[in-house]
Amino acid sequence: MKLQVTQENLNRALNAVARVASSRGTLPILANVALKTSQNRLSVAATNLDVAITCFIGAKISQEGATTVPARLTQDFIASLPSGVIDLKLDGTKLNIKTDQYESTINSVSADDFPVMPKVSGSKTFELPVDKLKGAFGQVVGAAGSDETRPVLTGIYLAGGDKLVIAATDSYRLAEKTLAEKIKLTPIIIPSSAVSELLRVLPDAGKITVNYSDQQISFSTDFIELTARLIDGNYPPYQNLIPTKFTTKAIVARADLLNITKVSSLFARESAGSITINVDDEAGNISVHSIASQLGENTASATAEATGSGSITLNSRYLLDALGAMSDAKDIFFGFNGKLEAVVVRNNDASDFTYVIMPLKS
Repeated sequence: MKLQVTQENLNRALNAVARVASSRGTLPILANVALKTSQNRLSVAATNLDVAITCFIGAKISQEGATTVPARLTQDFIASLPSGVIDLKLDGTKLNIKTDQYESTINSVSADDFPVMPKVSGSKTFELPVDKLKGAFGQVVGAAGSDETRPVLTGIYLAGGDKLVIAATDSYRLAEKTLAEKIKLTPIIIPSSAVSELLRVLPDAGKITVNYSDQQISFSTDFIELTARLIDGNYPPYQNLIPTKFTTKAIVARADLLNITKVSSLFARESAGSITINVDDEAGNISVHSIASQLGENTASATAEATGSGSITLNSRYLLDALGAMSDAKDIFFGFNGKLEAVVVRNNDASDFTYVIMPLKS
C-alpha cells in the first residue's frame, strides 16, 4: 500500500471513526482503525462489533493495499501534523508516515484479522435529507434510557406509514418526533449509542440512504457509512399514554420558561432536581418553585396564557431537556391533568414534536 492524502482529510476521517474503536474489548484489534485503498479513495474504518463507521476520503494511490493501526496513537499523531500532504507506505507490518518535516513508523496488524460488520442483507431502503433525519434524531436521543437490563428502552424507535415516527423513552420521559415522509417501515429499534455516533459524524446537508433488515441498519452518505445491530424486542405501546386533553394548560414564551426553570434548578440540586410548577389562570402566569434545605428557596414566574389552575412536581433536568430540544420554538404549550398524570410539553406552533414528562411525588 502506497498513497498520498492531505492531513486535513485524514485527520477528519480519524476523528470521525476512531472513537468507536475499543481498547476494552476481548479482541485487541478492535483498538485499531482499518485503512484500505479502493478506486482513488482511502477508507478509514473502526468497529466495536455493535457499531461500525467507515469514512471515505480522496487519495492519490500508487499501490493498493490494506492494514490496521492503533486508533488512538494514529489519531493523535495525525492531528499533531501541520497541514499539507502526507505520504503513507506499508512496508511489511510497518506503516511509514512521512511529511516534509516528519517521518514516523507505526506498527500495524494485518487487515485480514479485522472484523467486518456484515452487509445489511435482504435490506429495505429509503432516503431522506440529512438535515431532517439529523434534526429528528437530535431531538429525541436524549430521552433514551441507559439501563442495560431494559435494552429496548436504550434504543430509538422508528416506524413508518403516512409519516415517519421517531421516539425514545426511559419510562420517566418520552420524546416523539414525526416527519411528513411516507415511508414503508416496519417498527425497528436502533441503539441510542449508534444514533449518538451518527449525529456526531453526519454532515449538515445532503441526502442520506438508510438500509435496514431484521437485524441491522446502515446509514450512508457520499463520505460516511455507519452500520449498527438493531435491538431485538417490542417497543412499549406508548402512544395511548400521551394525554390529548388537559384540565390545566399554559402557553408561555420558551425563553421565559427556560430562564425561570434554569434559575429554580439551582436550588433543586439537593432534591434530585425536584421543582414545583404552578399554573394560575387568575394571575395569568406560570411559576417554578424549588427548595434547598441548607441554602434557601426560590420562586420565579413568567407571564402565560393560562387555562385552569394547578401545580405539579417535575425533575428540572427533564424539563430543561425538553426545552432544549425545541430551540426553534417561540411559544411553549405546557399541559397536565392533576399532580399524578403526565405533563405534555410541545412547540405551540407545531405538532410534530411532543415531550412527555412523568411527575415526581410531591
